[in-house]
Amino acid sequence: MLSTYTREFKYNLKLAAPVMLGMLGHTFVSLVDNIMVGQLGSAELAAVSLGNSFVFIAMSLGIGFSTAITPLIAEADSEKDFKKGKSSFKHGLFLCTVLSLLVFAAILLAKPLMYLMEQPEEVVVLAIPYLDLVAFSLVPLIIFQAFKQFSDGLSMTKYPMYATILANIINVVLNYILIFGKFGFPQMGIVGAAVGTLVSRFVMLFFMWWLLSNKEKSKAYVRNIKLFVLENTMLKKIINLGLPSAMQMFFEVAIFTGAIWLSGLLGKNPQAANQIALNLSSMTFMVAMGLSVTAMIRVGNQKGLKNYKELRRIAFSIFILGFGLAFVFAVLFLLFNESLPKIYVDLNDPENLADNTEVIAIAAKILIAAAIFQLSDSVQVTVLGALRGLQDVKIPTLITFVSYWVIGFPISYFLGKQEAYASFGIWLGILVGLTSAAILLYIRFNYLTKRLISQEQNNN
Repeated sequence: MLSTYTREFKYNLKLAAPVMLGMLGHTFVSLVDNIMVGQLGSAELAAVSLGNSFVFIAMSLGIGFSTAITPLIAEADSEKDFKKGKSSFKHGLFLCTVLSLLVFAAILLAKPLMYLMEQPEEVVVLAIPYLDLVAFSLVPLIIFQAFKQFSDGLSMTKYPMYATILANIINVVLNYILIFGKFGFPQMGIVGAAVGTLVSRFVMLFFMWWLLSNKEKSKAYVRNIKLFVLENTMLKKIINLGLPSAMQMFFEVAIFTGAIWLSGLLGKNPQAANQIALNLSSMTFMVAMGLSVTAMIRVGNQKGLKNYKELRRIAFSIFILGFGLAFVFAVLFLLFNESLPKIYVDLNDPENLADNTEVIAIAAKILIAAAIFQLSDSVQVTVLGALRGLQDVKIPTLITFVSYWVIGFPISYFLGKQEAYASFGIWLGILVGLTSAAILLYIRFNYLTKRLISQEQNNN
């Protein structure tokens, strides 16, 4: 019985691995920023955390919206309908470009909120110039996402990975030079990290376009795009898919952002510790995201073929694989919860030794909760990918809102107070929210696929 699903693991991993590495690449930019900035002190690390909390919310909208492109391309590809595929990509690219400019403007307008959030003043002062540049880097990043999701939809998952690897190499080199002032360059601190992120994301976008425009399968799609010749029907179709998808990712990312803000109320050290746990968790999440994209592609293909029994079997093979990998990550977090945070801070710095020691202690405790929610997080994101492949987005959006904001966040708020469980309590709320989402989304997928199979059998 289990072999029905496990025989799909090899192909699932072949599709998912480049996506995982590409998604990890986005997180690796943040990891490098955090590790290098962490050498400057806990205030600088907390400032990057606060600045990125705004960026992550905006980025979640862009990445979430762009996922609408993948199932449409996958469906058109399985139907061998080039015209439909090119139209889906063109309209998706146009909307992602517009959205990138809107979220950049929104972050600039939202900057004064930092002063109203009762965050440590020294952290806010450091965060604002960092935020300006990283916010602008969202423009090339979200446009890149349109190309990435298109490429994924054609099952060409390795090319976004190549672009992301190149971007990371550039980011590491520029960070080293600009944060610490090497090779005659000025020492720019966390602003240097922002410059590295901005430059690397522009390079990533142009390299991705170059790759796709030179590949036989994709070049006809990405060349000669009449970007402003648009059809209302396709615009509406992508907005109807993209907007709920954006809100799904927004609701999840926003609860983690809420955790950053709540931890900021506890002080700079809890906020820095929260950033360490968040960065480690986001790397394991990107592995699950790779499988989520695989679910989108494969479910989208089977939907185009109207083969619903096979669709369900393939989806379950992805859920099982994701759960197994999440279990491995959970064990690693539990075994190394005290060792992993030490990567981010300099324990040989006598001036900041007391702060850094406290940061490690708090982060080690948070990682216990993070270990447990690996399982829930994997289930909810892979099932969500399968639902997107079915182009079912409205009910899942409601489920994610209820799970994270009606159930999860109130628990984080009440248990995250200093007199309750502090930082650990914040993450307990996240754990409950993710578990609720996993259960409800699975019920939704199970119901829909059984109904589709029943309809298929009745028609035959």
